[in-house]
Amino acid sequence: VEAVTLFEVVSMGKQAMQSVVVDWVEAYKQDRNVALLDLINFFIQCSGCQGMVTAEMFQSLYKKDVMQKMTETFDKDNEDYPLIRTGPYWKKFKANFCEFIAVLVQQCQCSILYDNYLMDTIISLLTGLADSMVRAFRHTSTLAAMKLLTAVGSVHLNLEVNKHNAQRLYEVEKRRLSGKRTSYRLDQLERKMKEYEHKLLEIKNMMNAIFKGTFLNRYRDVIPEIRATCIEEIGSWIKTYPDAFLNDSYLKYVGWMLHDKQAEVRLKCLLGLQGIYSRKELVSRMDLFTNRFKDRIVSMPLDKDHEVAVQAMKLLMLMSQNCEDVLSAEDCEMLYQFVYTTHRPLAVAAGEFLYKRLLSHEGDKEVQPKGGGKFGASTDQLKRLIHFFLESELHKHVAYLVDSLWDWAGKFLKDWECMTTLLLKNTEEAGEALSDAQESALIEIILAAVREAAEGHPPVGRGAAKKILSVKEKKIQLEDCTKITEHFSKVLPQLLAKYSTDAQKVANLLQIPQYYDLDVCSTGHLEKHLDALLREIKDIVAKHSDMSVLEASSRTYYVLCREGIAIYSQVDCARTQMIDELMKQLNQLLDCFWQKEGGFCTDAGEISRMHTTLRRVAAFHNAHDLTTWNLYDKTLRFLVFETEHGSLPVLV
Repeated sequence: VEAVTLFEVVSMGKQAMQSVVVDWVEAYKQDRNVALLDLINFFIQCSGCQGMVTAEMFQSLYKKDVMQKMTETFDKDNEDYPLIRTGPYWKKFKANFCEFIAVLVQQCQCSILYDNYLMDTIISLLTGLADSMVRAFRHTSTLAAMKLLTAVGSVHLNLEVNKHNAQRLYEVEKRRLSGKRTSYRLDQLERKMKEYEHKLLEIKNMMNAIFKGTFLNRYRDVIPEIRATCIEEIGSWIKTYPDAFLNDSYLKYVGWMLHDKQAEVRLKCLLGLQGIYSRKELVSRMDLFTNRFKDRIVSMPLDKDHEVAVQAMKLLMLMSQNCEDVLSAEDCEMLYQFVYTTHRPLAVAAGEFLYKRLLSHEGDKEVQPKGGGKFGASTDQLKRLIHFFLESELHKHVAYLVDSLWDWAGKFLKDWECMTTLLLKNTEEAGEALSDAQESALIEIILAAVREAAEGHPPVGRGAAKKILSVKEKKIQLEDCTKITEHFSKVLPQLLAKYSTDAQKVANLLQIPQYYDLDVCSTGHLEKHLDALLREIKDIVAKHSDMSVLEASSRTYYVLCREGIAIYSQVDCARTQMIDELMKQLNQLLDCFWQKEGGFCTDAGEISRMHTTLRRVAAFHNAHDLTTWNLYDKTLRFLVFETEHGSLPVLV
């Protein structure tokens, strides 16, 4: 096999790799020095070096002299080499390079792996290259050495399984032949077990040589990609071969590198730890590591790198689930607050943490809390959420809170019936009714959940531009809009009637109709509820002078009064009737306000009524065409008088 052929095989992909490795193994059995020379030059070429190790150099020079010769032939000004080249071709090359090492060990495990020459030479070569001053040699050989240890570890696992099976067969055979002194079968199994033990010892020596010769020197390398490679692989070893690697002698390296200045390295630490903490059987052996490095991990959601922060939160979620009492109440309170961050992936990860720690009833889903009735579980979850929202004292960010929980708690956040039932409960029902602050919080949560369901994308300020919904997401969005319309068409008039005197609650409730599906509103069984809604809005306009309430009322008329839909005439009639009454009231006040002598009324009560009426008119003028009512002529006199005399009351 020519040296260039191995390099070309890796470049071509996996299809030809198996057969070429088999051919190489056969060539090694014929002449191991020639075959090894091909393999050495393969590693040299993969490093981007144009030099070639000749047979004479291989046989006569010491390892360091070979390294020195290769370093001299390397173009030091050229910092480009295969592993750091960009593009799909070189990304595939790196994956194939790792695959080649795995296939090579796999093909050798039944024969030449234990000849005390092949692995010694490869490990010696890679260790030497990993100590080179040339970055390309260090990076390529470190990756190769780490993948070599991974592949050898896989052989170790298979040997342990085979040894265990042989041990069991030996015990069975021994009991079966208890009366006889010797047995060929027993002797055969005994020899097999000794062979496995010998091979296991050799494999352990190989793993130790690679770990001490390469990992210990390179996990603190000046190049972050090399450090990341080491940490990624040790995380894999600890998870895959826990009997050999899951102890503090190896875990400490992952813990130390959590403080690395490069985000890429910190990220590999966290991903490796996720693989370990996700398995309960491994977590019980992590106590010392957890105690030592927990505080560092808890601080990492504050990392300046977004992806590191997200993965730290996911790791903390796994630790919370699988390590009893590892996180203190103070730790959890701090982590909950990340649901309000603007970076959505971190907020969603924090939402999972909040939902599973504080809100959900995992493990006791069938148990209904006492007194909860039909909506027991959902009611309990809602009350916990309301309590958290009020305790966090970040009341302007309810949309962020709901969005963070949406992927985990979407089911109960869309339980409109439960939410509105809770709001409509009588205060006499002890233990069930909410306080005023809780009611305000729940209405804000309802509004945020309705918006998220109807619009199908995160709130403003969180995430990029509006995402394009998939067919499935669009279907869910339309179904949610239909449910919102059908439910709130019936319930909203009752809620407005109950809270008609509370400006804040009414202003929030009146924003819900803008998310209605107006085609659903037009169905016959909802018409009577539309009449009730229009009556309530009219009463609210008559009661309130707060601009947020008036503008919300005006916008509701605007949303419902869209030409071309079936309910247009019904809403337009109600709107016209209400504006007529407003104008009639304004005319009466104007007649009283302007006195015959060219002055105006100075009565405080009259001025206050004029102020309130003008605010109502202004709110509707902002959203509706009031040309029919000749508003310009009615208000022009104010402007003229102010220009000429400048003494109109401030309220007007």
